[in-house]
Amino acid sequence: MRIAVLSDIHGNGEALRGVLDDLGETAVDGIVSLGDNVGYGPDPERVMEILAERGILSVLGNHELGLLDASFLSWFNPSARESLAITRRLLTPGSMERIRAFQRSCTLGSTLLVHGCPPGSVTRYFFEVDDLEWRRLLDQMSESICFVGHTHELAMVEYDGTDVRTHPLGCGQHRLGADRRYVINAGSVGQPRDGDRRAKYVLWDDENLSLEVRCVSYDVETTVRKILDLGFPRINASRLL
Repeated sequence: MRIAVLSDIHGNGEALRGVLDDLGETAVDGIVSLGDNVGYGPDPERVMEILAERGILSVLGNHELGLLDASFLSWFNPSARESLAITRRLLTPGSMERIRAFQRSCTLGSTLLVHGCPPGSVTRYFFEVDDLEWRRLLDQMSESICFVGHTHELAMVEYDGTDVRTHPLGCGQHRLGADRRYVINAGSVGQPRDGDRRAKYVLWDDENLSLEVRCVSYDVETTVRKILDLGFPRINASRLL
């Protein structure tokens, strides 16, 4: 099975279109999203429409959770809360219904998908887990690989049954070992925070155990202008530059 893994689109329609154009005619068995499809960016409704049109499966992100559960809003900083309030006004009832259907995790073959941390946390960050906890989580995980997002930065945890190693992930091809388990942070399509403003996504082939990180240029200036025109916090724009 070969899948394209997207994460943290954050309402960035230009970035999502750039990623899908880059994917082009590449043969994949599916496209999946690790959540936070909305929030921060100016095109939440268009992003949700594209997910529906393309049949892109998504799990629940913390920004979707913030839209669904007002009691959870206190978890966010003030600018993120303001962004969610604007996002909610831009979403149709149909898109909200689709968001309500998102699950906290999903399994495709030997692959687990979750926004924050396995087995199903939408809020726990990759960097909050130490090596001892990774051993426990990976020993309990029946899947050989888990994809997460949430931090907006690419990274990989590798576990051989004894030792845990954390590696950075750069653009390009990576080979994985058949006798190991992995947690892959897929970065961000729409709000990267790794010093590289290009949109990031991952192609995963579980038969060849190959992982390709794709880094895609897109029209950042248009996204920035839209963010400011709609009254989103300026930090949402400045983080893209």
